[in-house]
Amino acid sequence: MNIIAIMGPHEVFYKDQPIRELHDALITQGFQLIYPKNADDLLKLIEHNPRICGVIFDWDEYSLDLCSEINQLNEYLPLYAFINTHSSLDVSINEMRMALWFFEYALNAADDIAQRIRQYTDEYIDTITPPLTRALFTYVKEGKYTFCTPGHMAGTAFQKSPVGTLFYDFFGANTLKADISISVTELGSLLDHTGPHLEAEEYVARTFGAEQSYMVTNGTSTSNKIVGMYAAPAGSTVLIDRNCHKSLTHLLMMSDLVPIWLKPTRNPLGILGGIPQQEFTKESIALKVAQTEHASWPVHAVITNSTYDGLLYNTQYIKETLDVPSIHFDSAWVPYTNFHPIYAGKSGMSGERTPGKVIYETQSTHKLLAAFSQASLIHIKGDYDEQTFNEAYMMHTTTSPNYSIVASIETAAAMLRGNPGKRLINRSVERALHFRREVQRLREECDGWFFDIWQPEAVGEAECWPIEPGDDWHGFTDADHDHMYLDPIKVTILTPGMSEQGVMADEGIPAALVAKFLDERGVVVEKTGPYNLLFLFSIGIDKTKAMSLLRGLTEFKRSYDLNLRVKNMLPDLYAEDPDFYRTMRIQMLAQGIHTLIRQHDLPRLMLQAFAMLPEMKMTPHQMFQQQVKGNVETVDISELVGRVSANMILPYPPGVPLVMPGEMITEASRPVLDFLLMLCTIGEHYPGFETDIHGATLNEEGRYLVRVLKTERPEEFRN
Repeated sequence: MNIIAIMGPHEVFYKDQPIRELHDALITQGFQLIYPKNADDLLKLIEHNPRICGVIFDWDEYSLDLCSEINQLNEYLPLYAFINTHSSLDVSINEMRMALWFFEYALNAADDIAQRIRQYTDEYIDTITPPLTRALFTYVKEGKYTFCTPGHMAGTAFQKSPVGTLFYDFFGANTLKADISISVTELGSLLDHTGPHLEAEEYVARTFGAEQSYMVTNGTSTSNKIVGMYAAPAGSTVLIDRNCHKSLTHLLMMSDLVPIWLKPTRNPLGILGGIPQQEFTKESIALKVAQTEHASWPVHAVITNSTYDGLLYNTQYIKETLDVPSIHFDSAWVPYTNFHPIYAGKSGMSGERTPGKVIYETQSTHKLLAAFSQASLIHIKGDYDEQTFNEAYMMHTTTSPNYSIVASIETAAAMLRGNPGKRLINRSVERALHFRREVQRLREECDGWFFDIWQPEAVGEAECWPIEPGDDWHGFTDADHDHMYLDPIKVTILTPGMSEQGVMADEGIPAALVAKFLDERGVVVEKTGPYNLLFLFSIGIDKTKAMSLLRGLTEFKRSYDLNLRVKNMLPDLYAEDPDFYRTMRIQMLAQGIHTLIRQHDLPRLMLQAFAMLPEMKMTPHQMFQQQVKGNVETVDISELVGRVSANMILPYPPGVPLVMPGEMITEASRPVLDFLLMLCTIGEHYPGFETDIHGATLNEEGRYLVRVLKTERPEEFRN
């Protein structure tokens, strides 16, 4: 970060020589210098090149107008204005808060000025670098000799082995030098929350609008379990979104809790909807408590916000309506909601405290922000017992945390601070909107069919689109007013074959075909539904990646319309079973899978499968204890009716649990099994299209096997 932009004076002779001298002095200081042609070029340069660490300009020619425009891009960037004895310095108190310094045009002063610019540059870098990251950088630069863990000793051990040197060269020296022991006292402690770690947590909390934040180095799966272990004592009842991530099922298996499920909606496309407003009312919860054995009034609630497909709640309604002491918003997929006005009121940390309640929010800092994998945050607003919470925190946190992951969490937060952070999120939203408009344009211009996009007809300025009752585009027939909103950066592409209302067309293109085609061309889809594909337009998506996706979609249409052979269009799929696909063409494959889906009446089956929950015979905790004792056996998935499932059964797609540990599919909930069997059928008929079902094992004969309780009388094992 050593680039200085110089906006030199134009055609003013007595100012030229001091700038030439300064140029040479700055080169000696190690700076790289660039000369934009005009103010517009400068502003574009600053917007697209974050390595610029200062701007030198002539005050008489550009003055405060340029300063204000630069400040809108980066209020921390040092500005160096050159003046003469006749320059007017009409600067207000507010404007003096800018990082603005004045120098006079003078000969033989360049070395002193360059030294000052180096000093201010170092201060700028120090200002934008968060506390723990700064301490880690300093420690690595000091190069101390340690006689503690880790054993590779800043990478030295790797350089003593041929294969180790390959590893060292790939990851680089600083990565390994930053992998240090918790014994390094100057960095404080992640577990005790002291020193730079404490400063980092306070820094993160201020950035994300929380009262307290905790950094977690094993993903939001761990963050969810930490919150649950603290908020719900053994034997208590908790409200849990049936759309929950499997980490919350694991919490229920670990802790002796009675779950009461909040049942969300689906639309016919299989897109995950939210929990209806009625489910949050006191009357609805009282009825669920009365119908659930051993249940008491819930002490805690967990809501998934946003859903996998990008639907956000009006969280204020939930906070005010849910009659529980604490509410946990699992916001793994939306760590950016505090940084753009379109997300106001749609996150856990939105607004002020909720009287009498503690609000938790967990976020995957790595999913859509710029942190390393496994980076996560817990935010808290409200009164809680810090010592007891920290016991739950330490219960799930290693005593040897990876400091690079911790620093990446803090750096991801630092990237979002101030005007640069707002611009970063805004650019992400604008890029997603531009892509949406391009798909719409191509659809209108295309001969025949083209991909559609799941959104309102009119895509105007940046906003989260409401899922309003009566609107046809979203397919949710019983939507509530001012309850759920679609996040514009979660882009769902629709393939031909099924309407938003669940009407099956005579012909169709299952989305799995498109996903395989894109994957073979280097474009990876986040989630594939029956006739929809989800793409995440995170801050790391640029125009090149967006154009690659658009090109991939148009290439698929061209290849499909030419009816190419599977062998030529999907070579990796062909390799799965060359004999089966030898003469098959793409349209024949698409129609074959589409016909299977039609025969099973997928829209109806999917809605029924998620509308009727299996019967809970044991809590997940009780069932896991039986599994540990060996009281389980393996059966074919087709034999699930009347048997208690030992594991969570989760088909992907759609990626949420259908059966929980301890639940039994009855005749009333048989559509759950029918849906699973339908997913299995596609793989049986078409090699390469086997469904990934978590909790089921696909054996060599193509059968899906699941584990169930040995006895047919689960009440024997309740105690």
